[in-house]
Amino acid sequence: MTAPMLRRMLAPVHPDGWKFIAAAAVPTLILFLLWAPLGWVGLILTLWMGYFFRDPWRVTPTRPGLIVSPADGIVVALAPAPPPPELAMGSEPVPRIGIFLNLFDVHVARAPVGGRLAARRYTKGRFVNASLDKASEHNERLAVRMVPEEGPDIAFVLIAGLVARRIVCLAYEGQRLAVGERIGLIRFGSRVDVYCPPPYVPLVVSGQRMVAGETVLADRVATEPPRQGFAH
Repeated sequence: MTAPMLRRMLAPVHPDGWKFIAAAAVPTLILFLLWAPLGWVGLILTLWMGYFFRDPWRVTPTRPGLIVSPADGIVVALAPAPPPPELAMGSEPVPRIGIFLNLFDVHVARAPVGGRLAARRYTKGRFVNASLDKASEHNERLAVRMVPEEGPDIAFVLIAGLVARRIVCLAYEGQRLAVGERIGLIRFGSRVDVYCPPPYVPLVVSGQRMVAGETVLADRVATEPPRQGFAH
């Protein structure tokens, strides 16, 4: 079996996940000693922790002018909205793409564009269902403003959900990031919003599945009209 095939089949675990795996594995050993059926339940939970915190390899398109998805998940919102006020990017509505992550999606977040991280702002809030549009405004979130080499600034927001209670962002203000570079994760279900100011043209439709670091969300040099689609 070749190395690329192994990389596709055996995804590494994100470093943040090891403490959760250990926290599940130790009680599992105790449960096996006390009563084997409970031990098997603990083993399933431990294996699921390893699955949840997986950090698979991705192949990122690098042509200038592209915005790639910062998260795995389903597009649940595609409509104009003002950028987060804490990022000081104006109040003019721009296309916003909302991506919902369920408990089985990869939760490692990636940079949607290459450039300088100009601002990151954490806001406390609620923990309502992240698939709802009101989560973008009311939920706990971390908003990030990116300055690419060319084109307008890009905003994206990591949003906690009904189960998610912790946003982990390892990137810092002033850091230069490559498109698709890992910047952190959201634990246990969440949402990521991406704001695509003109001249970016969204290239996705509601209901479409995104792959972090691979799926192209928008193109700055595209001339096509907004895409339409249907489920089948």
